[in-house]
Amino acid sequence: MIANRDRLAASEARDIALDCVAAGIEAGHPRTVVRDTVALEGATLRIADATYDLREYDTLVVLGGGNAAAHVAVALEAILGDRIDSGVVVTDDPAETERVTVRAGDHPIPSERGVDAAGDVLAAADAADGDTLVLAAITGGGSALMPAPAGDLSLADLRTTTDALLASGADIGDINAVRKHLSALKGGRLARRAAPATVASLVLSDVVGNDPSVIASGPVAPDESTFDDALAVLERYEIDAPGSVQARLERGAAGEIAETPGPDDAAFETVSNHIIADGMTTLDAARDAAAERGYETLVLSSRVRGEARDAAATHVAIAEEVLATGRPVAPPAVVLSGGETTVTVRGDGTGGPNQEFATSAALHLADGSEIAVAAVDTDGSDGATDAAGRAIRDVYKRQTCGSSVSSRPSTARSGSSRPTQLQ
Repeated sequence: MIANRDRLAASEARDIALDCVAAGIEAGHPRTVVRDTVALEGATLRIADATYDLREYDTLVVLGGGNAAAHVAVALEAILGDRIDSGVVVTDDPAETERVTVRAGDHPIPSERGVDAAGDVLAAADAADGDTLVLAAITGGGSALMPAPAGDLSLADLRTTTDALLASGADIGDINAVRKHLSALKGGRLARRAAPATVASLVLSDVVGNDPSVIASGPVAPDESTFDDALAVLERYEIDAPGSVQARLERGAAGEIAETPGPDDAAFETVSNHIIADGMTTLDAARDAAAERGYETLVLSSRVRGEARDAAATHVAIAEEVLATGRPVAPPAVVLSGGETTVTVRGDGTGGPNQEFATSAALHLADGSEIAVAAVDTDGSDGATDAAGRAIRDVYKRQTCGSSVSSRPSTARSGSSRPTQLQ
């Protein structure tokens, strides 16, 4: 689960932090959450609290994309077997499937192969009809993995705009408001292409609040953001977007290009979005892992936002209070949180928010402190970096490394099966 655990687990504090990380990742893995939320009972498919009578459909297909989409497809095949007729998912973390085609894309910066793969997803949606049940595997990372430039936009236009937004410190909601209005697939447009098929999405949430319209830029969710909103995001973060991007957004704001489909669009009459895992899924599992080892636990929040360095300073202060006064929880303790922190990239930095969190925390730790920190993105990739995050302890703070009275094993991203590598 954690590829370099032996090197990191050099103390009890580190060991408990890594236990929490591993438990959180496992709890959010698609094989776990699909097994827990999806069941086939005769001809009835149950997804969470919803049921689908498979006798009412001639065709069952699996479509979607995201870091964990292939593993969702594998888990669905294990349950449904040959009831799945076909499908295509896009991911950067492939898995072996029998009936669903797995196409490769790239994350966090979109690529040409992602464009081609997104085209296959759209083609499969176009082939659906009123007798089709579409199971949509939607997970974090889908925005970048399924680029489908709208109109006369190019992939270079999307990449330049995405690069600038990621480096600006914009939150995921703002970033995706722009992405939706530059795409032929996002912002509910995939659902519109699949209509009048019945669409049941299985969503692994990687965003604060679990809004399906934000996760993977909401390909099968109604969108209430507008072209005006997208323009406002570019202005707020001082994004110098390509002329073609600016022109499209301005034309849309002027009513010359159709808006993304909203809640009243007929396409959503047969669409249901099911959140099957989120940040609290991983936090609860991490808490249970710590409690089993006799630690007091405190889950602060699954909704931490803002600059990673600022969040780190706050978490260190809380951990110091725990050690000094036994409040709000008595030591030995594990303090947990999750959310969607951001990094405003300066210079040549890569901007992984979890590594930024851990490194910033190290700089705030007093010499000789018994506090250690683990900050991890449970999909195995921290921002645009190859590492999942970082584990630190104060004695390593000038070099970076470590582990946890204050443990942050989740940023509300859904898990994948790739080995998690901590720096």
